[in-house]
Amino acid sequence: MPPEAPSAPRWSDRLAMALATGLGVGFAPIAPGTWGSIPGVALALGLARWGGGWAVAAGAVFFAVAGTWAAELASKRLRAKDPRPVVVDEIAGQLVTLAFLPPTLPVLLAGFLVFRILDVWKPWPARRLESLPGGSGIMADDLMAGLYGNLLLQLIVRWHPGWLGLP
Repeated sequence: MPPEAPSAPRWSDRLAMALATGLGVGFAPIAPGTWGSIPGVALALGLARWGGGWAVAAGAVFFAVAGTWAAELASKRLRAKDPRPVVVDEIAGQLVTLAFLPPTLPVLLAGFLVFRILDVWKPWPARRLESLPGGSGIMADDLMAGLYGNLLLQLIVRWHPGWLGLP
């Protein structure tokens, strides 16, 4: 009896992989997490201009929830706990970082840099959150880095706005 041919991926698997990899951005050969943060900045800019800080926050919630589902399926399909091509966590973390901040070029650039530093550094409890199972562990450390990044930038905007070219 010949072996059974593998079944074609379901539409939900394709959707999960597209979301998890940032429409393929996560397959960048060098620094996929850094490349994966760029769509998050672009989304934050678009959402902020369209609907303000609440729209960016809603986008962060959407990507946190949908990203957890997508990262879970992608990690199973790619057979890795936290596969390099999965960058939806960077997209969500970047949205958290930039929520309720003015969408100016200096703020967006600072948000990008601060988030990437915190995502790599993983200050407590981000590194610990990474050990959560499945999609939750993939997403949680980046969401925590995003929260830290947002708090830091909120302080700068309020106490030293000139650092970011703000009045």
